[in-house]
Amino acid sequence: MGKGESPNRKPVALIAGPTASGKSAIALRLASARLANGLQTVIINADSMQVYRDIPVLAATPDTDEQSQCPHKLYGAWDGAEACSAADWAVRAKQEIAKAHDTGALPVLVGGTGMYMKVLLEGIAPIPDIDPEIREQVRAMDTADAYLALESEDPERAALLEPTDSQRIARALEVMRSTGQPLNHWQERKTGGIEGQIELHPLILLPNRDWLYERCDRRFESMLESGAIDEVRNLLDRGFDHKLPVMRAIGVPEIVALVKGELSRAEAITAGQQSTRNYAKRQYTWFRRQPPESWPRAESINNDVEPYFASLLQS
Repeated sequence: MGKGESPNRKPVALIAGPTASGKSAIALRLASARLANGLQTVIINADSMQVYRDIPVLAATPDTDEQSQCPHKLYGAWDGAEACSAADWAVRAKQEIAKAHDTGALPVLVGGTGMYMKVLLEGIAPIPDIDPEIREQVRAMDTADAYLALESEDPERAALLEPTDSQRIARALEVMRSTGQPLNHWQERKTGGIEGQIELHPLILLPNRDWLYERCDRRFESMLESGAIDEVRNLLDRGFDHKLPVMRAIGVPEIVALVKGELSRAEAITAGQQSTRNYAKRQYTWFRRQPPESWPRAESINNDVEPYFASLLQS
């Protein structure tokens, strides 16, 4: 992921960071500052759970008042019965970015799903379909055995992964065995990315971890008071497969256990808060390490977005 700057490219802002870091509030401040100068803004969701209309409370989707302040796109755009992949989202995001540019508005991507952003900016690796038999064999392997196999068959990829990262280990191994080429071979041939076509203005939020975790704890408990339990009941009533992304959203498994009587309310809160903090920690690590070093990082922004987006406040 890079930062493109060219007078011939149209601007796109990106505000990213872990859950509860204040991304939506900053996006609204940017939109408000631009509106004061007669400039239009469109906020585009880049969070893999906020795409689902079934869980606005649990996903901390901007509420009606927030969304009324400027156009918001791709929030609640998918039904929970349909899995939204990074590629699915990127197609729609490109469309919304183009529509915003056509109307003279600034598209502002806001979210915490790094993979969504990578796919949009860098494109998709043209990996052939994996042989179902190979996939089944690899996914049935013990993680330790799969990692040893990967060290032998694709040592370069194995060196990049933690030995306990079962999902990525399995993916790399099945690609190697099914295509005869390592994952890196395909990733170097990515297509469809837009980073070379836009002028990107990124900002990564990396607030103090203690502050972030305390905010996560408070927000999860508030969600239970604001309708999250009813949202999960509705998911259960619809009989969704537990493998669907919406059923694996942070907090959903814990509230399912609460609804089924397997956890007390206090236990569900404790477990849900822990899951949220764990998720925030993974996001924090990703956004600290993965984006280019040239992307600005901010621990906090009070009310002034100008230091980060000065050029976007001018006509």
